[in-house]
Parts: sequence; structure tokens; C-alpha cells
Amino acid sequence: MHITIDTQTFITSVQHANKAVSSKTTIPILTGIKIQVHTDGITLIGSDSDVSIETFIPKSDEEQSYMTIHEEGEMVLQAKYFSEIVRKMPGETLTLKKDGNMSATISSANVIFHLNGFDPDNYPKLPQLEEDQVFTLPYHLLKDIIRQTVFAVSTQETRPVLTGVNFSINDQELTATATDSHRLAMRTVGVETDETLEINNVIIPGKSLIELSRILDDSEDMITIIVTNTQVLFKMKNLLFFSRLLDGKFPLTSNMIPSEGKTTVTLSTKALNQSLERAMLLSREAKNNVVHVKSIGSTEIEITSISSEVGKVKESIEADEINGEDLQIAFNGKNTLDALKTLDCERISLMFTGTMSPFVIRPLDHQQMIHLFSPVRTS
Repeated sequence: MHITIDTQTFITSVQHANKAVSSKTTIPILTGIKIQVHTDGITLIGSDSDVSIETFIPKSDEEQSYMTIHEEGEMVLQAKYFSEIVRKMPGETLTLKKDGNMSATISSANVIFHLNGFDPDNYPKLPQLEEDQVFTLPYHLLKDIIRQTVFAVSTQETRPVLTGVNFSINDQELTATATDSHRLAMRTVGVETDETLEINNVIIPGKSLIELSRILDDSEDMITIIVTNTQVLFKMKNLLFFSRLLDGKFPLTSNMIPSEGKTTVTLSTKALNQSLERAMLLSREAKNNVVHVKSIGSTEIEITSISSEVGKVKESIEADEINGEDLQIAFNGKNTLDALKTLDCERISLMFTGTMSPFVIRPLDHQQMIHLFSPVRTS
């Protein structure tokens, strides 16, 4: 194996593959990146058993030639060192040459590295998935769906299914749902797929989706998503992203969302966001990040935060509209802030169902996003 390749192009692909490599793995060869050189280009593979990423650099395309292939072959190099070496190479091109079965020379300008690796024959093969359940989305839309849901997954391993985002498709509509049992984030969007396709209980680990979102750009290019019983594959141009699915039954969330409330408040997203950020300056010192909200008059709400060690803050916000009963509730301000930061809208509706009942936040300009929060008991 022997190639000379454009350094920046190679760095990008190595970094993508490296996202799937974990230093915590108990399988030594999975600490490496597999490199395969063929007549038409180079393939790089990284994996930690749960997530696998395969990237491909073509020898050339319509824009430019990326490499000169002197000899085909394959090898596995230690990702921790290989990715750093490639990133710090000085020249516009670098040369990668296999020295023996398990070592390589990496050179650029006047720098030469010799790096030991692993036997490529021992590297696990990537799964071959049946393409029966398939749908497509634009890159930017999938990136938005992840951003608007993944923050609400649980970080506790006591209920593993809650550490993932549940994807379901019915009537060509995708619903992505995440909950940690204290809050819920739900995003719906139309998808390009077969009219008969139904997908339920496809739980993708939050950690996988976070890594995927770091690869996705904001383009209109389409990503193909293939689902099986145990795996999901995201197919992009020159990149494959595999993730295992979480076992278990995701909780039925549709009946958790109230259809009507006792009090509704319409106001500026920015105003509420900024007020909660100020309240959190004190509430983050206390348990549960508790913020108190009550209605005062017909168009104002009051936000209060108290820390016995630090002090107290009280602020009133002018609402567009308040309808229904007088409002008084306490909730986790951080959870609410996390949701507000994902809402790309100027005005929101808050629907309250009682002092000790969940409340809902929705954008005013569309019905494709719902956030549900449990209140906090303060007495």
C-alpha cells in the first residue's frame, strides 16, 4: 500500500472516521482506523462496535485529483496517533506507505513518522443491511431534528431506552421523540418514502446522533436512512454512518401531551429566554434549578428565583396574551432553557394544566414541535 494524497482532504476523512473510535474499547484493534487503498480511491473505517463510520475519498472528481495511487493494499493504524500525526503534517500533500504487515511510514515535506499498527485481517467487517425500510431527508433538516430533540435524552443508564431518540414513521410523517421522564421534546416532519412504510420503536442512541450531527452540514443534499431491527445506517455522499439501535420499548408518549389547558400564555421567545437566563444565575446554585412563575394582571407574568445562600431575583415580563385561570407554578429552569434555545421562532405559546401538572411549550407559527415539562414540587 502506497499513496500520495492531498493533506487537507485526508485530514477531513480521518477526523470523520476517528469520531467512531473509542479509547475505552476492550478490543485493541478497534482503537485503530482501517485504511483500504483501491484503484478508485481510499476508504477509512472507524468503529467502537456501537457506531461505525466509513468514509471514501475518490481518486479524483470533476473538480480535482486528490491522490496518486502507487500501490493498493490495506492496514490498521492506531487512531490516537494517526489522526494527530496527519493533522500536524506541514505539506500540502502527504505520503502513506506500508512498511510491513503492521507498520507504516507517513511523510510530508521534511517530516517522517514510522507508526506501528494492527493486522487488517482481524478488523471486524461492517454490517450489510437489507434496504427494506428506507427514507430520505435533507442534511440540514436531520441536523435540526437532532438539535431539537437530543438534548432531552436521559443521561442515566437506569432506563437505557431513554438515552436515545425514538424515530417513528406513519403516513409519510417522521416523529422524533426524546424524554428523560421529566421533560419531553418532539419534532415531526414530512419525509420522502414509500406510502406504506411504517416504522415504530426505532431508538437511536443520543451519543450516536450527537456524533452524526457533527458530520452533517447545512446543505440541501439528501441523506438516505436505512433501518433494520438492530441497526440504522445514514448514507451520505462518500460517507456511511452505522449505529446500533437500543433494545427495549420506548414509552408511549402521545397520550402524555395534554390537548387543552387551564391557562395559556403567548409571549416573545427571546424575552422568556433572557429572563430565565437571569433567573438561572441564582437558581443554578440550588437543587433542581427551580424557577417560580405566576401571572400578575391580565398581560404580565412574574419570574422569581431564590437561593438561600446567594439571594433572590424577581422579574416581570409583558406577555402578548394570557387566557384562563391565574397561574402559579415552579419548574426546572435549565430544562426549559435547553428547549427554548432549539426553538427557531419569535413567539411561543405556553399551556399550563395546573400547578402540579405538566405544561407544554409550542412555537406559534407551526405545529411541528412540542416540548413538555414536569413541574417541581417546592413544599
